[in-house]
Amino acid sequence: MGSDRHYPEEAPVHRVTVNGFWIDRTPVTNRQFREFVRATGHVTFAERPPNPKNYPDALPHMLYAGSLVFTPPDHPVDLRDWRQWWTLLKGADWRHPYGPKSSINGLDNHPVVHVAFADALAYARWASKDLPTEAEWEFAARGGLDGREFTWGDTFNPDGRQMANTWQGAFPFENLAQDGFERTSPVTAFPPNGYGLYDMIGNVWEWTSDFYAERHPADAQKACCIPENPRGAREDQSYDPCQPRIRIARKVLKGGSHLCAPNYCRRYRPAARHPEPVDTSTSHVGFRCVIRERSTA
Repeated sequence: MGSDRHYPEEAPVHRVTVNGFWIDRTPVTNRQFREFVRATGHVTFAERPPNPKNYPDALPHMLYAGSLVFTPPDHPVDLRDWRQWWTLLKGADWRHPYGPKSSINGLDNHPVVHVAFADALAYARWASKDLPTEAEWEFAARGGLDGREFTWGDTFNPDGRQMANTWQGAFPFENLAQDGFERTSPVTAFPPNGYGLYDMIGNVWEWTSDFYAERHPADAQKACCIPENPRGAREDQSYDPCQPRIRIARKVLKGGSHLCAPNYCRRYRPAARHPEPVDTSTSHVGFRCVIRERSTA
């Protein structure tokens, strides 16, 4: 598990053991999520105004129901400033993925998006399943190809073939869509991996149940990568250090998305990982579920 050749948060390569489990062949789709909402009446995080107590520095007019939507600029921008291409839109939610005037008509077989962690977990529990751990997800994504760069091997475009829904062109303003899709794609549009699983790379990032740390826990203690506060207690890096007053935990996302591009985000690999606050939903994050073997002991 992990990689020593790419982003520092993926290190170190280390051995992990997981028990037997089954994982969904595809991300949860709009059709499946609609069935869940109809059965339970679930209201997603993006459809509810935030609680002001959780955001002490936010101005009242900023606290409205909505979600982050990718809004590409028409020119090159500073890649260090994600605000250049993300917009918090009122009325954006899983039914309206690109804003209040959009819909999911014709997108039944696309992955559901604009789901926060609690929404994904609620669906999993309704389906008598769970969200995968990071180790389970990465094991499944590799499809039996230990140590390979991608879920299909070491070449990103073998024989010029697009193997996943990622970004072609200069992110975020030039989308060549050489893979046939500008945004999400049907969940079986690209070849499955060695375990018969689709979209383990690209299309949408996927939630896992693990809290985020700057490096894998196997090395965190030895490397002292978790800073200590004056009292000697280690800070919990599952919180965003850039927003110390907003104590919102972060979970690990896996798999990359249709917005991952060579000039910006090479995270379309099984080892790649990214922190996501549990209160955040976007137009490029979804999930899939697992069922674990029960012990016979």
